[in-house]
Parts: sequence; structure tokens; C-alpha cells
Amino acid sequence: MYTAWTIGDIHGIGPEILLKSSREAITGRSRPLVFGSEKALRFYSHTLGIGIDIAVFDTMEDFENVSELPDGILPVISTGEPDGPIRPGVISAEAGRIAMRSIETAARLCLDGKLVGMVTAPIHKEAIALAGYSAIGHTDYLAGLCRVPEPIMLFYDPSSMLTVALASIHIPYAAVPEKIRSMDFGGFLDRLSRSLQTDFNINAPRIAVLGLNPHASDGGVMGTEEKTIITPGIQDYTEQGVVEGPFPADGFFGSRRYRDYDAVVAMYHDQGLLPFKVLAFESGVNVTTGLPVVRTSPDHGTGFDIAGQDKASITSFIEAARLAERIAKNREKRRQKAKGKRQKSDE
Repeated sequence: MYTAWTIGDIHGIGPEILLKSSREAITGRSRPLVFGSEKALRFYSHTLGIGIDIAVFDTMEDFENVSELPDGILPVISTGEPDGPIRPGVISAEAGRIAMRSIETAARLCLDGKLVGMVTAPIHKEAIALAGYSAIGHTDYLAGLCRVPEPIMLFYDPSSMLTVALASIHIPYAAVPEKIRSMDFGGFLDRLSRSLQTDFNINAPRIAVLGLNPHASDGGVMGTEEKTIITPGIQDYTEQGVVEGPFPADGFFGSRRYRDYDAVVAMYHDQGLLPFKVLAFESGVNVTTGLPVVRTSPDHGTGFDIAGQDKASITSFIEAARLAERIAKNREKRRQKAKGKRQKSDE
């Protein structure tokens, strides 16, 4: 089976990390199938002296008609080509369009069961907006495509064993309190717990919840969300496992209490991702949980400042590829186990 690798922004480091990662020995049964621009891949391969041979196909059907590719050949399905030259570090609507087409094509094939999952190279939010897309990023776009109203953005680091889930994602800070007040926080914890069980094979997850306000409001002195929303949400949690909090975020990370939990829930983007990226900037992985398709990505951006300079690290992308395969295997084991139980009950 193959895993989709989507090219990301062709003017960023996405093509470079895909090409370099394809040389690494990624243990497992699935192989990469790249979705994106042939022109961009050949440009970076030549410019950076990477020297990866690629075989390009117009459709998945064309690829499936090939019995076997020689070792060392990277298969690519073209999802669009730029009219002009490749311009590292330049924001363009054309690059945004190619990036989004690669994601859509790969995701639909995952939904059809043709691929085990997808690993997405970074896209540029301004470029996809210029291309006419309203989605803010991968998570929003895939949620709409898969018709999943509330996916969870989760970040996992294999080296520090830190896992962070975001209660709110890409919204202005001024909108965060209302988002927390209006959400079904107990339901959010249930969905997170199920994802930890299914995707990470943790039977009884331990989850820590951070407060929204400084010092988790100090008993209501600096806000009421902890008392009126977060604590009742924890009490409404119904899945198997343990949820504790709310904890003051600064002391929680400063004392490294995250080591005692399988996941930490942050109330907003920077509350969770600032400490995460300090600890795991090169090895962290972004996971979209709750989707019917497996989707991971490296925990970094398009790297326009180093694009085309042979400076991009592949560590995070390699970890993302490994995690995608691990999640796919865990989901398959769960499906087989559930199937066995149904057959037993029918006998």
C-alpha cells in the first residue's frame, strides 16, 4: 500500500523535504506516492543536487496500471503545473492552487480506500487565499471535504513524549473566550479520548486540561471560565480514562507535568504551541484527529526564508510519515477487532 505525500507550497521547502525524505529508510509496509508538480520536483532535485529519479503519472488509474516500479524511483501524480518558473520564497496564487489540488486529490483517494493515509508538506495561508480558497489551512479544508464538523488539531513529539491538543485553533485571541464558552467541552474531551484510543492505541488515556486565564483564574479572581466552563466540562467527560485540571499553563509546563499525561489540552493556539515548539521544533508532528482519513504533517511552516537553499531539515517530515503509518495500522487493528466481535455475536 502507498501513503500520499502532498507537495505543499512549491515555492517553499515542501518539495525539498519530500525528495530528501524519499531517500530515507522509512520502516514499514507503505511507500510514498507524491501528489504535486513534476516541474517543481525536478527543479529542486536539480538545483539542490538531490538526484532523485521520479516517474510521473496523470491519474491514480495510470499509476495502478504499472505492475512494479524499480527501486529508487519516486512515483508522482501530477496535480497541476505552474505557467512560469519556480520562484523559491515567493507567495503566489499559482503555488496555492497546486498545493490545494494535491491535498484534494490525495484526500479523495484516501476516502476511496486507495491509500492508507496522507502526509502533507506545509502550505502558505496567504497563497491559498490568493488562489481563491476560503479555508484557513489543512485542518479546515479537510474537515469540510470529509464532512467532519469538529476535527481536533493535535501535536505529537516522539522525543519528549509531549502531546498537545487545541480546544480552539486558528481564531483571533479576542474570540477565544467566547469559543470556549460556546463549545461542548465535555464532548471535546470525549472525542479526544476516542482518538487517543483509536489512533495511538491508548486504552485509558490520561488527559490534562490547562486553564484559560492566568493562574487558571486563581479561584475566580481573574476570570470565571475555569469554574463555569472548563471544570463542568471535565466533570461531563464520559469516556474511559482520566481527565484532570484545569492547571495554570506556565507552572504546568515549567514543572514538566506533561510527562504524567498522554495528552495536554490547551485553550488556544500559542498557549499549547509555544512550549511545544520550544521542545519539539524539528521533531514534532501535526495530526488531524477525528477524520475518516489519516492525516499528519511536519510541525513547521513553508520556510520561504530558506527555500531552495538546501537547509531544510527532514526530521519532522520523517516522523510525520512514520506516525501516519502507525495510526493507519492502529485503526486497522481496531477495525479487525470490531469485525471479529461482530462475527462472534452473530454465531
